[in-house]
Amino acid sequence: MKNIFGLLAFLLVLCANAQQKDSLSSPKPENTLDEIVISGTLKPVTRLETPVPVEVYSSAFLKKNPTANVFEALQNVNGVRPQLNCNICNTGDIHINGLEGPYTMVTIDGMPIVSALSTVYGLSGIPNSLIDRIEIIKGPASSLYGSEAVGGLINIITKKTKNAPLFTADLFSTSWLETNIDLGFKASVGKKATSILGLNYFNYSNAIDNNHDNFTDVTLQDRVSIFNKWDFIRKDKKEFTVAGRFFYEDRWGGEMQWNKLYRGGNQVYGESIYTTRFELLSKYQLPIKQDMFLSFSATSHDQNSVYGTMLYLAQQKIIFGQYLWDKKLNRHNLLLGAATRYQYYNDNTTATLTSEKATIYSLFVQDEIKLTEKQTLLLGSRYDYNNNHGSIFTPRIAYKWNPTKNDVFRINAGTGFRIVNLFTEEHAALSGSREVIITENLKPEKSYNINLNYLKKIRLEDATFLSFELSSWYTYFTNQIIPDYDSNPNQIIYQNLKGYSETLGVSGNIDLVTPYGIKVLLGVTFMDSKNEREGIVTRPVLTEKFSMNWAVTYDIPDWFLSVDYTGNLYGSMRLPLLGPLDPRDEYSKPWSLQNIQFTYKKFRNFELYGGVKNILNWTPNKGNPFLIARANDPFDQNVQFDMNGNAVPTAENPYGLTFDPTYAYGPNQGTRIFLGLRFHID
Repeated sequence: MKNIFGLLAFLLVLCANAQQKDSLSSPKPENTLDEIVISGTLKPVTRLETPVPVEVYSSAFLKKNPTANVFEALQNVNGVRPQLNCNICNTGDIHINGLEGPYTMVTIDGMPIVSALSTVYGLSGIPNSLIDRIEIIKGPASSLYGSEAVGGLINIITKKTKNAPLFTADLFSTSWLETNIDLGFKASVGKKATSILGLNYFNYSNAIDNNHDNFTDVTLQDRVSIFNKWDFIRKDKKEFTVAGRFFYEDRWGGEMQWNKLYRGGNQVYGESIYTTRFELLSKYQLPIKQDMFLSFSATSHDQNSVYGTMLYLAQQKIIFGQYLWDKKLNRHNLLLGAATRYQYYNDNTTATLTSEKATIYSLFVQDEIKLTEKQTLLLGSRYDYNNNHGSIFTPRIAYKWNPTKNDVFRINAGTGFRIVNLFTEEHAALSGSREVIITENLKPEKSYNINLNYLKKIRLEDATFLSFELSSWYTYFTNQIIPDYDSNPNQIIYQNLKGYSETLGVSGNIDLVTPYGIKVLLGVTFMDSKNEREGIVTRPVLTEKFSMNWAVTYDIPDWFLSVDYTGNLYGSMRLPLLGPLDPRDEYSKPWSLQNIQFTYKKFRNFELYGGVKNILNWTPNKGNPFLIARANDPFDQNVQFDMNGNAVPTAENPYGLTFDPTYAYGPNQGTRIFLGLRFHID
């Protein structure tokens, strides 16, 4: 803590003589409609022109609520919710429109380098200084990106080296003694190439137990990530990019007296995860007149984890290659592609007796047809052949109508197909004392989705800019692998659905920019989800009925000051109880995380910022007797069971519970102050 604040003071003195009296930046929409996007159609096009709705969030948006990773930053995006799946190790995933993390594909520069085993880790440690923007598609994108993109896509796009500053530094620390250091460097290698190097280091080593259950409220972490990107300069000005990332993290949570000497033992409970990742990606434009591209990515993920006495060792490797041909023919804009993906997975669980190897061969075609000056039709289809599961066909259709230059109507429909790898996706299957029951061979999940979208932009005479966007969607699963917590409180049962699952929702975004220094980004989502299994209809766990997100900025040029007020509000969601006697709330109460930040911009190339996170001091234990069931007996030494293996109530265990940390739906971290600085040299 002293070191980082000493560095803050040093850079403040360094820049004190370089005062800048320019006013703050001119008004600009946060989610600009003229920005070029690529995620919807795999080719550059403005947001207003693409037939596939794409939301864009710039690096400036990420700065409104500074976080140590992209995973946390997405909490301020409408319809997107980072979900914590464990109160101890704090692993999680990203929910989009009510669908859980495995249904969302996460890519970096369009390359599928983040897998189900590593979603939370893949979104951690990406240096924010190197992020240009984040593009989000809500709805099926399987016809372009493959079977994982059932619910949507999050594409993290890094900066082009020519646009990156020579040096950037972003450092902050909090009153909880969390420290984040983010550095970026740019260099030219003669006239042949330019390179950017990003370093991210995060450390949190201060065990805190504010709810007095003898367990850490927040997982302790020591993380380092190195990202390096090269753009090679070619005579024909064609694109050639190579990038790589190394990631290592040591995280643990558990009883306050835990240390590494207890790792894997039954004396003191702890969950400890060592993660090592390597990533490589490249894009090469062929030196011919036609627009043809070759892309490549490879990842290696090694995880060494213990959950109490349970050891989980897992390795996953993915190699991906893709060919694209972008061809225009009169009114048709064709995109032809072929891809090959090799996946290797192995772990030490009984579900993986031998290593799983899969090779997927893919062919896809997309035709964007200009019907009239105001109407566009997009047709797409993808054929995948999986050597383990056979043929997979995913069609797609989209229609766009521009009645005026400021209005856009869109309709998108498509199918999804996803192969479940249970132990990489369900943390609850690894932690706690519930027995995992798999009743049958789990078949692939299949879904259908339709999305309606309307976008309107308005520019008033006083230079006020207003845009609003309305969307509605419907997702229907003919098969979905849903953990059953209800049939037996001591088991998690996995089986094919034998019914259906559906989600119906509507959402709206408002983006307001005024010439008076006020910017507002507001989003609201309402949805209704249900599962029907053998005639019984239930509401999915950990799925909210409504949510709201906002980011309000007020610039005060005369004071060189900018104020950001960000937050979210989530409605009630069903929670996984351990039985009818469990005293915890079955449904969460509405909850909100709100933050305020002050940024001082008087000095050239330098910003000093600080504020308060979670100003309402909300934590999920509010109103609950406890979060972690049987925290006083994590190895169930004093639990009595009946002949069927069910915990029975006793004087010492009146609710008949077993140890379980999966009653998690929000971050268990209260109010904290943060202070940081940003410095750059162009």
